[in-house]
Amino acid sequence: MPEISAIVLAGGKSQRLGVDKSQLKLNGKWLLQQILNTLATLSDDLLVVANGDKEFARLPARIVPDACPYTGPLGGIYSGLQAMRYERGLFVACDMPFLNLDLLRHMILLSADFDVVIPSIIDKTEPLHAIYSKTCIRPIEDLLRRDDLRIVHFFPHVRVRYVRENEVDVFDPEHLPFFNINTPDDLELAQLLMKQRVAYHA
Repeated sequence: MPEISAIVLAGGKSQRLGVDKSQLKLNGKWLLQQILNTLATLSDDLLVVANGDKEFARLPARIVPDACPYTGPLGGIYSGLQAMRYERGLFVACDMPFLNLDLLRHMILLSADFDVVIPSIIDKTEPLHAIYSKTCIRPIEDLLRRDDLRIVHFFPHVRVRYVRENEVDVFDPEHLPFFNINTPDDLELAQLLMKQRVAYHA
């Protein structure tokens, strides 16, 4: 597989959830740590884009401050792109408990010829479960200067490979890799699904 960095975006607010997403626990285990453990099988360059939490110091990853606070995920991606060691980075959010290694490997293999590899299910893209190359830095800077924080708005300026629904279905027809935790109900469902998975593999 192509060499790749792996970046977890752990900044931002969690107003609907009521707690800091970066501190979430599932089945008593720190979700951010679980995500990094998964990504460590794909990359030897692990980063967490986050600001000012002493808890992050014990993670097996480089902690990268957000270079553009208050610019949402676009600013987090920009910060990760600048700090990562390799030409391409796999970016995921810190509240995605069901990453699928086979799907991620498929995306990494595709990334050799593209600047962005991103799942697209019907009309919905998954920009926080995607691969971006350093070529994206300049067009992202242009968006940030204009205060345009829509990630997909720089796509016309780079080479994009969409991973369509039929491709994703090969690896996970339920699309659980894109499940994220935005509300207390989401957290409750994630706990239930995680317990079911643990029981299934026991």
